[in-house]
Amino acid sequence: MANTAKSLVRAAAGTSTATLYTVPASTTTVVTNIVVTNSAATSATFTLTLDGVDIFTTTAIAANSTAMFDLRQVLATTKIIAGFASAVTVKFHISGMEIA
Repeated sequence: MANTAKSLVRAAAGTSTATLYTVPASTTTVVTNIVVTNSAATSATFTLTLDGVDIFTTTAIAANSTAMFDLRQVLATTKIIAGFASAVTVKFHISGMEIA
């Protein structure tokens, strides 16, 4: 089995829900860290789901700030991370480990 630590998502949020990452075939992914930034001068909100389950729902993020979350969540083959925000100034950086 090959274990590969990697950046799973590095993207600006859209304002409607979108798939940010899909677990590759024959792979299990462990999500380990989520960093959300808001570079605007006004607050915003964001929503993130793992395999259709909300982990952050319309969560507020202050202006010009960063929120960091450590977790250990396992996603099986073809499962997705999806999300969106109230402004495109919100950015997601999600890290983890792919196990093939």
